[in-house]
Amino acid sequence: MNVGTPRLLADRDGERVYSAIAKEPVPDGTTLWLSEGNLAGDAQADLRVHGGSDKAIYAYPAEHWEAWAADLGETVGAAAFGENLSTRGALEAQVGIGDKWQWGQALMQVCQPRWPCFKLSLHRRRADVQVRMRETGRTGWYLRVLEPGEVVVGSPLDVVERDSAGLTVADAHSAMSDRHLEDRALVEALASHAALATRWREPLRERLSRR
Repeated sequence: MNVGTPRLLADRDGERVYSAIAKEPVPDGTTLWLSEGNLAGDAQADLRVHGGSDKAIYAYPAEHWEAWAADLGETVGAAAFGENLSTRGALEAQVGIGDKWQWGQALMQVCQPRWPCFKLSLHRRRADVQVRMRETGRTGWYLRVLEPGEVVVGSPLDVVERDSAGLTVADAHSAMSDRHLEDRALVEALASHAALATRWREPLRERLSRR
């Protein structure tokens, strides 16, 4: 479990860039409040594109660390990509959009993959990491909070309900990458999925309306 608050990330083209992507671990056993918008101790610098109800918690599989270490030539571990939760036992192709997860008192719902902005490249000091995350599909996923409550760091995350549509985080990533509607049925299915975050559904619907 990792949290962070906005700090100066870099000076870029004469502009001071602030971000909370650099997060610090929270000790196991710590009790925190998870609200509909955020985890206690966590924050975002630019609320126009980060944070909000559909990005309350960012989860990333620890299983990807080894592949990233090989790609980047450096040790990769918890919070390497600005994630709140480093998980084990679930990958993008297994996690469903709309799946409900219980964490302590809080009920969460998987709602979108992550497509990183330029701040990830600044954080990792690698210009290629942003594109590499999209190319590999090692995106992780965001969860919205349906029922706020106390959570305990290090306690289990339980999948309490699988979404009946069976559309995964990997499917959502593929649909957004499908610029030419090569799999129109998949794009249509994601575009009509009520649990998918609005910022993912709207571009898919717009793409479908043009063709």
